[in-house]
Amino acid sequence: MGILVNWFVMTLAILIAAYLLPGVSVRSAGAAVAAALVLGLINAILRPLLIVLTLPLTILTLGLFIFVLNALLVLLTSSIVPGFEVRSFWWALLFSLVFSVVSFMLHRIVPG
Repeated sequence: MGILVNWFVMTLAILIAAYLLPGVSVRSAGAAVAAALVLGLINAILRPLLIVLTLPLTILTLGLFIFVLNALLVLLTSSIVPGFEVRSFWWALLFSLVFSVVSFMLHRIVPG
């Protein structure tokens, strides 16, 4: 049940962030659901591996490279999911920041 709640919150956060940012578009609720699924899988599988591989660069930049990594993962999700489009790296970076804030706030509101 908790996974479904998390998936719903991520979908809602994607829709809200895409509404707030003109450089990100979601064509339908189905595309947002698919983007939430793909982004969740990428964050669960690929992100930890990339964090370990780029650890020296992350330490050198005092952790700021994690933002770049998140933006690249958003761009990867955008290239996989039809209907979820991010115009550029900078929009992906801003989307990842807005998505994180919105997702945090929604997780505080939604129980479970």
